Amino acid sequence: MNLILKTENLLLRPWELKDKDDLVQGLNNLNVSKWLAVVPYPYTERFAEEFIAYCIENKTDGYSFAIELLSENKVIGGTNINKINPVQGTASGGIWLNEAYHGHGYGTEAFRKRAEFAFNVLNLRRLESGCFAGNEASLGMQQKIGYVVEGLRRKGFLCRADGQYKDEITMALLREDWIIEKSI
Repeated sequence: MNLILKTENLLLRPWELKDKDDLVQGLNNLNVSKWLAVVPYPYTERFAEEFIAYCIENKTDGYSFAIELLSENKVIGGTNINKINPVQGTASGGIWLNEAYHGHGYGTEAFRKRAEFAFNVLNLRRLESGCFAGNEASLGMQQKIGYVVEGLRRKGFLCRADGQYKDEITMALLREDWIIEKSI
């Protein structure tokens, strides 16, 4: 599916082969990959090529978006919506950003647009997410747009980047919380 979502500063769009170098640049950084469960470190061109090919072949169970910064025509991160359950109206997913682009509000902008798409287009009622304990930036960003902490999965994931078992803070955003957040 060739779906493109646009915000003031960003395009959330399908991954393309031309994104390989930006993907490697963003994820071949332990300060980024240590917060992601499935991303290895070092992150090589081969990993990027395999990931992009997987997305292009539409083998995902949802939507995987490259986050492109319009002003630089550069991919600065990625986000996804997966584990979509249309019967229950739920989905999961996450986000990552190249460390050079942290602190500018791009993660919040992308995650808001992702939520808008999930609730208004996919007609979901609940988005589930999480972050590793200690990732205060991700926790704060998600709470800023209405996600509520629901629990802690102790040693819930083995992080491929650093080989450590990590606690996951589990969170969710309900459609009604999203509607309230948007009206503020």
